[in-house]
Amino acid sequence: MADLAMAGPAASQDMKTEYMALVRRRRIYSAAMLALFVAFLAAGFNLANDRNAGGFLQGLPKLFDFPAELVSEAIEKAPSLPGNLARYFPALVETLNIAAVATLIGGIAAVMLSLLATRGLARWPRAIPLVRRVMDVMRAIPEVVIALVLIFVLGGGPVPAMIAIVIHTAGALGKLFSEVNENVDLKPVEGLASTGSTWMQRMWLGVIPQVAPNWLSYALLRFEINVRASAILGFVGAGGIGQELRVAISWGTGRYDAAAAIFILLFLTIVTIDQLSSRWRDRLVKGH
Repeated sequence: MADLAMAGPAASQDMKTEYMALVRRRRIYSAAMLALFVAFLAAGFNLANDRNAGGFLQGLPKLFDFPAELVSEAIEKAPSLPGNLARYFPALVETLNIAAVATLIGGIAAVMLSLLATRGLARWPRAIPLVRRVMDVMRAIPEVVIALVLIFVLGGGPVPAMIAIVIHTAGALGKLFSEVNENVDLKPVEGLASTGSTWMQRMWLGVIPQVAPNWLSYALLRFEINVRASAILGFVGAGGIGQELRVAISWGTGRYDAAAAIFILLFLTIVTIDQLSSRWRDRLVKGH
């Protein structure tokens, strides 16, 4: 007993010493990784700065020249603002339609992909890794890259933008939905299976009622993202208000009042969607 009593403090001290050594080692590794990251960042910045038409530091004082010109011209032509807002409102509706249709179709595809990628729920368990890799690829490729390829094949317009956002949405929401599926209670599914129900019936009656609020919450959040994405895709010729903004900016001085009106429409729309979807998500998840 005396030996154990003597060994206790010594063992505790050894464990403390070993733990502190491990902490110091981790700090050294973290500092080395941080230094390496900063070095790569500095090298990448210098390379990008050398390849620019003008140096970043030399152009930094001119950073606010464009916003100043835009705001000053918009103020000078303030009486034309209501007309510009009405003029570009249909393009905003087109952008919202692209985002809504893409979110709906992408969400439906994400539901199927997520169910096929969830352990314990998948129709073909051996295909789970394949389905997950497919979703990885779908969300890894930016929408603008997909849209550029589709514009080359299909021509400009809202259809390439919609398809590009659908592909990215299906991959992103599929990943989020599958994580929600991991937490479902399998007892209803097992009960339905014991009655001879099909896989689709088990998913529809045993799984979807449990996960629908979280699915809808993620879908609303994705709709916000898709509105911004559809506006950005307009810059590459995919239609919507983004295309109108590109035209207004490319004309330069003399059309900045139109660009200001488009910025105002986008800002008000995104803020409104953000506020409404936040309230809806709270009601869906928290029940109030």
